Amino acid sequence: MFTPWLDLDGARERVAQWSERAGLDLLRLGTEADADEIQDTAIAQPLIVALSLLTFEHLQATAPVPADAPVAGHSVGELAAAAIAGVLQPADAVALAAVRGAEMAKACALEPTSMAAVMLGDPEQVVAWLEEQGLTAANRNGAGQIVASGAADTIAKIVAEPLEGTKIRALKVAGAFHTRYMAPAEEAMRAHAAELTPADPVRPLLSNADGAVVTSGAEYLDRLVSQVTRPVRWDLTMAGLTALGVTHTIELAPAGTLTGLVKRQLKGVVTTITALKTPAELAALRQEDAS
Repeated sequence: MFTPWLDLDGARERVAQWSERAGLDLLRLGTEADADEIQDTAIAQPLIVALSLLTFEHLQATAPVPADAPVAGHSVGELAAAAIAGVLQPADAVALAAVRGAEMAKACALEPTSMAAVMLGDPEQVVAWLEEQGLTAANRNGAGQIVASGAADTIAKIVAEPLEGTKIRALKVAGAFHTRYMAPAEEAMRAHAAELTPADPVRPLLSNADGAVVTSGAEYLDRLVSQVTRPVRWDLTMAGLTALGVTHTIELAPAGTLTGLVKRQLKGVVTTITALKTPAELAALRQEDAS
């Protein structure tokens, strides 16, 4: 994930600094590690946050985002959003992501749990059906996608016997994220977060809890911690972006998933959509600004 970005000025030095703060060799993990290693949530989470922040740093140097442009992240992406909005220092965001990933991995090991993507169907009907099965709608992503989370045997059951009118696909994840199963991780994150000093955001910062703009850094940090046991409301987050008049979205690396959701859910609302996967997209944005 990191290789194409490391040739940019200062990139290696920045990632080395974040590696020291997080206690992980992000340079090696982002360039040489195999798929099995980086799929470990303890590794994937700090890698994602670090890459997003590295991308944003070079975006600002190439085609600066307006100071009043809103920022939002999905799940662990909220940590990167917090740094972009000035609530956390980038190194603190990466370090908190490392704590989050490690503690969620530990929580996943306590019981056999899993997740599955439920596509199509009426959203409220799907949520109610999942609750009847003893599952949680952990991610309400909009665009016809809800992610179910809970006991592994129940997830297997709904994959085999989906609700009429839906399609369900099992996900390769460590466990039931954004549910009560992550309570030990929330407790550990809260202890770590207590040592941080958040600042109030310098740009509109939306929360996954309800899609609202949060103006207090302390409140946003508290929401970050609580979010590991609560559903991600990306549907409400996209609605919040719409209410703010957003017509151009830029998804930071590793990009693609959120861009797909925006394309489907906000068709006709967001007219320009950019997924920053490599530095080549930075060059294209610079040319757009110049024109």
